[in-house]
Amino acid sequence: MADIDLSGVRWVKSSYSNNGGNCVEVAPTASVSHLPVRDSKDPQGPVLVFTRREYAAFLDAVVAGEFGEV
Repeated sequence: MADIDLSGVRWVKSSYSNNGGNCVEVAPTASVSHLPVRDSKDPQGPVLVFTRREYAAFLDAVVAGEFGEV
């Protein structure tokens, strides 16, 4: 996993979020090459760190419907 300093980063939730409790937040400015992701309900909990390429592939799969209806 990338060693990224997350102190002071700004976490962002999707504008499509309806505050239903099933949201993730990303810290887009934390790193040029990596994207930290966390559960919005548990901001002190674990953070997953993806390469930007991995995250883009995930989003492409979501748009393509590979995970069912969103």
